[in-house]
Formats: sequence, structure tokens, C-alpha cells
Amino acid sequence: MVTPLPGGVGVSGLTVYDWEAADGLCGGTPHMHLACSEAYIVIEGTGSVQTLTTSGYADTPLRPGDVVWFTPGTIHRLVNSGGLRLVVLMQNSGLPEAGDAVFTFPAPVLADPDAYRAAAVLTGDHAAAARRRRDLALEGFLSLREGGLQEFHTAAHRLKRELLDAWWVRWRDGPLAAALATGGQLAALRTGDLSHLDDGAVARLERPVDPRFGMCGHLHPYPVPTSHPHPPKELDR
Repeated sequence: MVTPLPGGVGVSGLTVYDWEAADGLCGGTPHMHLACSEAYIVIEGTGSVQTLTTSGYADTPLRPGDVVWFTPGTIHRLVNSGGLRLVVLMQNSGLPEAGDAVFTFPAPVLADPDAYRAAAVLTGDHAAAARRRRDLALEGFLSLREGGLQEFHTAAHRLKRELLDAWWVRWRDGPLAAALATGGQLAALRTGDLSHLDDGAVARLERPVDPRFGMCGHLHPYPVPTSHPHPPKELDR
């Protein structure tokens, strides 16, 4: 049996793009998550993560051994100064790879769902398409550094609101179920019920062989096992 990852997280390996952009820096595609925190564990190379929030712009160094994380609403762009490789932890059972990301395309593209989808999808030569997507998002990111974050938030919500029911199910069956399972185990331990200890198990996932062209680099996303019991019915919607 493959048990869920601890806490209902998602895990990916990431080799950050080394493609040079218009501003002379190499790296990934600026984007924002609506409902998920994300963490980087640096395992090799150097670089930084550029971030933009309502509190302002920042550039946080990334070096081997560093752990950096950020909350929803943080626009982020990975910069690769040389050989940057990360392990990425994603909240909510990998929801950031299941739609909870909005690219910082220029405002006219964000305002048109068809134009947004056409710019976001990778067709034909995926490497060339991923690079075009990165460059277009960087254009919007550099503009947002001059202002317009609230308008971007509104456009991001408009683009993704039809996915909210599916996101709810992923959250319910992943991290919420994991938290409730722990609550049940603690309650059992209080009464001396040790039965869940009989279910101890080890699970293993092999590194995915074929990387994807992700938002920030060559991505090795691990599958998200789902075998938690459902939470109480009153939490269903």
C-alpha cells in the first residue's frame, strides 16, 4: 500500500531553466498561487527567488542547504545563477501543479481567457513554447513591479474561479484528511487504544524518469498518493 505523503504535501524535483531572459537573467516563469504555500529546498547551485507582494519587491538568495518558502499571493520568479536545483514542497497535495497558478502575463492577455489559455499551454516544440511563455510572463512581471497588483489579483481570480470546487475536493481529501487522521490517532491514544500502530507501513516513490517543462524549470513531479479516509460528511460541499 502506498500511503499519502506526510501532511498531504506534493513533492517535485526541479532543475531551474538556464535560459537567458530579456533582462539578462536566467531562470523561470513568474507566477502566483491563489491558495497554496510553496517551499524550496536548495540542493545544488546558486540563484535567487524574486518575489512581489503588496509589501513590495524582494530578491532572496538561494544557496545549497537553504530553505525558502512563501504564502499565497506571492508572485515569484526563480533566477538561476549556475546549476540551480531544488526540491519543491507544495501545499494541498500538489495543488500548485493542478491549476493553482496564474502566470503574470500582460493585462490584455489576463483579461481574455482564450488568450490566456493559448499563452499558457505548451504545444509543438515544448522547449520553445515554455521559453515564449516565460518571456511573456516576465514582460508582465516587470510591469507589475511598477504597479497594478490589485488588478492582477482580480484577473487571477476571474481566470481560476471555475476550478474552486475541484480544489476544495483536493484539499478535503489531502491535507484536511491527514490532519483529521492525526486527530483521531491522538484521541485513540488518550484512551489507550493503540490499534493504529498495527498499521505501520513504509512507502516509496521512484524519481520520475521523464521531466516536464514546468513553470520554472525541468520538473520531476512525484505522484500524490491518496488513500486517506474522507473527513466527516458535514465538511462535504
